[in-house]
Parts: sequence; C-alpha cells; structure tokens
Amino acid sequence: MRKLAQLGVVAGALGALLAFGVPAALADGNGARTFTQHQHHVTDTQRSANPCTGDTGTLHETFNAIFHGTINKNGSWFTGTVEGKFTFVPDNPAAVTYTGHFQSWFGDENNRQSDVEHSTFNVHATGSDGSRLSFHENAHATMNANGVITVSFDKMRCG
Repeated sequence: MRKLAQLGVVAGALGALLAFGVPAALADGNGARTFTQHQHHVTDTQRSANPCTGDTGTLHETFNAIFHGTINKNGSWFTGTVEGKFTFVPDNPAAVTYTGHFQSWFGDENNRQSDVEHSTFNVHATGSDGSRLSFHENAHATMNANGVITVSFDKMRCG
C-alpha cells in the first residue's frame, strides 16, 4: 500500500506540474511566476502491494489534491498535498482487504546552492478481519551545488 497513492500521486503531480505550471512559469523570464492547481474527487485503480504484509493486489482510491509551484531566477519551489480514501483488495482471497484514509505531502526546493526533496506519507485502515493498519513514511534528500548528496533518509514504520 505504500506505493498505493505515492506512485499514482507523484506521477499525477509531476504530470500536472509539467502540463500546466512549469511551461507557463518558464515562458516569463521576468520575476517570479506561481501556480496553484486543485484536483477534487480524482479516482484511480492500480496494481499495488501492502507495505506491511507484502500482499499484492489492486488499489482503488479517491482523493483530493493541491499543488503549488513558484519559479523565479533563483530557483523553483513545489509542494503538493494529497488526501483521500482507499480500498486495497489482495490477490489472495484469504488475505485481508483494507479500507481507510491516506495523506501524502511532498516539497521540493531547488536553487543555486542546493536541491532539497522531502515527503511524508500516512495510512490508517481497517481490515476485513477487524485488524487495524497504520503506516508512516518520512523521506528527505539534500544535494549540494556540486551534485553530492549530503543528507538522505527514508524511514518507514508499520503498526
């Protein structure tokens, strides 16, 4: 499930940024350009895996998202928040189906001195057997102006 919304959401966010925000922002070489994009009641179905059990299956999700970007002569800043509901149906009918809520946030800052990427991802769900699933991920990476990664971590916790 970790990849549940992350892959779809990140791909959608980057596609939205490229399709709507970045070309318009880059077209104006004078000063800062910003954009904000809202998405409501987006639905998606994709293959996924439960990060806590490894079970493969199908993920059905409905979410809202907001993306914001700023580009100027000194760099670019992008953030995105996605939250919604999901159902994960495992391929194995004997495995647990989970229904719940997820929230994801990412931020990217790129300037002449560094490139910083950070994200959080949270899942809370109830299983068809009454079990509870909580998943949290916190990731960060910093690259200096020479292209050297100076900080990097990806911490995950299932409970």
